[in-house]
Amino acid sequence: MNYLTVTTHHHSDRTVITVAGEMDAASCPALDEATLVILSGKTLHLEMSQVSFMDCAGLNFLLKLRRRLLTEGGQLNVTGLQRQPASVLRLTKTDTLLTPQRRTGRLTARPRAVFTGSVGS
Repeated sequence: MNYLTVTTHHHSDRTVITVAGEMDAASCPALDEATLVILSGKTLHLEMSQVSFMDCAGLNFLLKLRRRLLTEGGQLNVTGLQRQPASVLRLTKTDTLLTPQRRTGRLTARPRAVFTGSVGS
């Protein structure tokens, strides 16, 4: 059984939701319910440093939430991504939509391994 813990903090200009656990088909409905309290026109900071796993249901949730917030005049900022959820966003090229560093260009490119040897004989 997968568990998801959601903590919500409301501020005058934004709402911060901290998520812990796994974001999948079983847990996303609870997260969806937690995001219904966000007021129109506000920015939602979704802090995911304690999310160890996210599948396509989690990605779908983030994209639908982003669309809803934009329609209402708000914004979604996903922060604190661990390796696996960040990989899902990078592979689907949605990281530029969901993470503030990518949108503003402040995040520098990751160093890539460069192969300098030979393959085979």
